[in-house]
Amino acid sequence: MATIKDVAKMAKVAPSTVSRVIANNPRISERTKERVREAMQELGYHPNFIARSLANQSTQAIGIIMPSSADKSFQNPFFPEVIRGISKGAHQKQYALHMATGETEEEIFEGVVQMVEGKQVDGIILLYSRVDDQLTNFLIEKQFPFVIVGKPFKHVEEITHVDNDNYRASKEVTEHLIELGHERIAFVGGNLNFVVTIDRLLGYEKAINVAGLPYKDDYIIHEEFQEEGGKEAVLELFSLKEPPTALVVADDLMAVGVLNTLHEMGIQVPADVSVVSFNNIMLAELSRPPLTSVDIHIVQLGYEAAKNMIQMIENPSEPIKRIIIPHTLVKRQTCHLKKEDKKRA
Repeated sequence: MATIKDVAKMAKVAPSTVSRVIANNPRISERTKERVREAMQELGYHPNFIARSLANQSTQAIGIIMPSSADKSFQNPFFPEVIRGISKGAHQKQYALHMATGETEEEIFEGVVQMVEGKQVDGIILLYSRVDDQLTNFLIEKQFPFVIVGKPFKHVEEITHVDNDNYRASKEVTEHLIELGHERIAFVGGNLNFVVTIDRLLGYEKAINVAGLPYKDDYIIHEEFQEEGGKEAVLELFSLKEPPTALVVADDLMAVGVLNTLHEMGIQVPADVSVVSFNNIMLAELSRPPLTSVDIHIVQLGYEAAKNMIQMIENPSEPIKRIIIPHTLVKRQTCHLKKEDKKRA
């Protein structure tokens, strides 16, 4: 069985250098790290991470927290995708991932307290930002390293976060619909407890106001980020005396529910109603018709969150950062120039 000394001999370095490479010490050059890792691989040497973590008080693990139970969260492809990005960043630095699970917010909170107090992880990534979140307050109070995927509701200057400019993205997609001639544009958003919903609603409102269009409360619907939420929104909006001719939907899974329900009601997309959505998950391309959606580069969000989390763990004096991942509007087949009203024709 290979030892650290065997690895050091093959890589032509001191055993202490091998230990530093295993601990991913930033003072060791990338070239030396590569040489040592190649020797480890060739000799089949696997460091004892448990012994190492006892020695250096590090778990080499990151906690991942979702907004609700895993069952519910994983129904939305956003979460597997963002975790794929986190996993990529963690793997590069040999960090393990732990997920806090629970059926309720309270159970998830208790799971995080155990993670922190039991020193099960070195840092935590929150995959959401909620208005006045007790978990965020707890982590700040404990001065425990954490990163948010999203924009913090409070303490923005004190929390490292990775996000898109959701306000700007929503303003741009609403402007896109206005340019296509739409005046009756509805907004179908998620829970207003989430900062992402607030930002996307504010961007929509701004575009409506700048264009001088009337802002109608009836056109603002909030449902869950699930397919069922999209269905409920459509039933509500299209029972109005003057239904919208275009929809800004805050999530692709919701938008699929919107498209299916419109189809069932005999309302054609995009001939009768234009739909634009967010996230650009694979479903957007596979939906019928293929969905115009804002690509928020979900995997990149996760990767940057992991990269910055590890930087904070390895260097406690790392400055607070706000990382904004660019967005792109991917135009497919759910948006259309608005037809003239028959009464005008």
